[in-house]
Amino acid sequence: MTMNANSESILDSGTRCVDASRHPGFMRLFARDQLTIGLIMPLETYPDGPGPTMRHHLDMAIAADEAGFGALWMRDIPFFDPNYGDLGQVFEPLVYIAALATVTRSITIGTAGIVLPLREPKLLAKQVTSLDHLSAGRMLLGLSSGDRPSEYPLFDVDFDTRGERFRDAFQVYRTVAEQNFPTFESSSFGRSLGGLDMLPKPLFGHVPVLGIGRAQQSPQWVASNMDGMIGSTPPLDKIPDRVADWRRTVDEVGLGDTFRPFGIAGYLDLTKDRDHPFERLASGIRSGSRSLARFLESARSAGVNHAALNPKITRRPYSEILADLQEDVLPLFPSIGCQASSPARANDTLSPTQNQRPAASTAA
Repeated sequence: MTMNANSESILDSGTRCVDASRHPGFMRLFARDQLTIGLIMPLETYPDGPGPTMRHHLDMAIAADEAGFGALWMRDIPFFDPNYGDLGQVFEPLVYIAALATVTRSITIGTAGIVLPLREPKLLAKQVTSLDHLSAGRMLLGLSSGDRPSEYPLFDVDFDTRGERFRDAFQVYRTVAEQNFPTFESSSFGRSLGGLDMLPKPLFGHVPVLGIGRAQQSPQWVASNMDGMIGSTPPLDKIPDRVADWRRTVDEVGLGDTFRPFGIAGYLDLTKDRDHPFERLASGIRSGSRSLARFLESARSAGVNHAALNPKITRRPYSEILADLQEDVLPLFPSIGCQASSPARANDTLSPTQNQRPAASTAA
């Protein structure tokens, strides 16, 4: 099979339509007419600085898992750019997922998303399928093209042609991850004549892949090659059109009744006043937890299937954020097949140092 990254076919050679619905991580998050809640890492607020302390980070992940949140999402920020001003969860996302998989039980663990043009796709396939097994099928792979031009020269990769490189890397990744003794030829990532194989293969035949934004691709390409899409949170009155456009594109590429979920993501400033009215910010949204629930009800009615929230800009302890969301939001938007646990309001209940599960470390 020869791969040509310079032409954007709707369904790339080497890929095939697969059913992600058997995958436990996918099933926990996505179902028709339902919306679930995920948290973008780290589980710490740092509104005035570029990075978190990462203190008690594993205990906070355990608290989110036990509360019934749908997913934990890792960002991919290889280098710190002061002009960009955010380090994300600091730790390399795939290494961090391996650590989180050892201390959590049910929560989906995903990337939002790996900057694919900067990755070697054959090694990425080995990493992702390994994590799929180690997490018992809770790993989801979100992919993006990256939005920080300053990083690209460090990898000797051209920023302007990252869309073509994304397609090339994606073809190699899917071929190596899912085909036995794969054959391929890539302009950037080598070739295989079929004499070697990569193991392990995905636990359920396929690790679901989500487009984090469009990754410099056409909507048709994303709908054909990804199992779903998560984009930035649009104004409320624009959400129905965004969802309708996505559903129309899925239909246009010939996927019929195949379910391709649509999610939204963004920063959240969760106020102490739980009835504070919903308002948009340049970097996300500000809301009380009850107003947030009403916004999410409207988003679900419009067809949104998942909301990935990043409360890093909130000026409150993260334990208070978890408590508000657990009381006012999770009961309305539980993970699929999961009953949200009873909320806890006491300050010490969700304190990371009070968690009783011995597997977690309280040191960063």
